[in-house]
Amino acid sequence: MKITPQLFFLATAALGIANAATPYDVTILDNLSVGRTELKAGDYKVEMQGDKAVFKSGKKTVEIPATLGKSDQVFSSTVFVSQHSKLKEIDLGGTQDKIVFAEK
Repeated sequence: MKITPQLFFLATAALGIANAATPYDVTILDNLSVGRTELKAGDYKVEMQGDKAVFKSGKKTVEIPATLGKSDQVFSSTVFVSQHSKLKEIDLGGTQDKIVFAEK
């Protein structure tokens, strides 16, 4: 079987898309705000969908503009980076991924 450059590109792109949509389980210990949205303390599944982070808790879904960034190293644990209760980013433990929220 011969692998063409186009097939290789499609396979690589599919893996990248699948990885970007991986949901992560996170626990928010204190209420945090992002722009005009408030995230209450609790357990969430968060995943990137295009240019937004989607937080799901039970039947409630919250979408917040964000970008998926990469670190030079793997994060040992999930860390919420905030300033004055305003969420700036989430470093996702066990990955090099970080969700970065736009300043508003």
